[in-house]
Amino acid sequence: MTARLALTLSSLLLFVAVGTGAFGAHALKGRLDADLQTVWQTAVQYHFWHALGLLAVGVLLRLEPGRRGLAAAAWLLLLGLVLFSGSLYLMALSGWRLLGAVTPVGGVALLAGWAALAWAVARR
Repeated sequence: MTARLALTLSSLLLFVAVGTGAFGAHALKGRLDADLQTVWQTAVQYHFWHALGLLAVGVLLRLEPGRRGLAAAAWLLLLGLVLFSGSLYLMALSGWRLLGAVTPVGGVALLAGWAALAWAVARR
């Protein structure tokens, strides 16, 4: 992943995170039971934090474009965000709890993204 793509995607993902947070707080208030409201909030929280992580990786890619591991970290954070938060958003909206089986796959991708980032910055 390039710095430009990481920064563009992270900016768009942060835009969407604000929208999903507001949507959950206003449009879904009273429409979801308490458990599914909590699921929505968890999705928003992880969405925000990992979009910010992608933004940080984008900045690092801009500063050191040849640094090995940064592009992998960016792709893994993106994949994890989509799978983790995406599955939770869909579960909250649909009530289909089976989607929760996808969530840990996203969580593993997020962990791998952070590990790849640690590896990339530690190996100077």
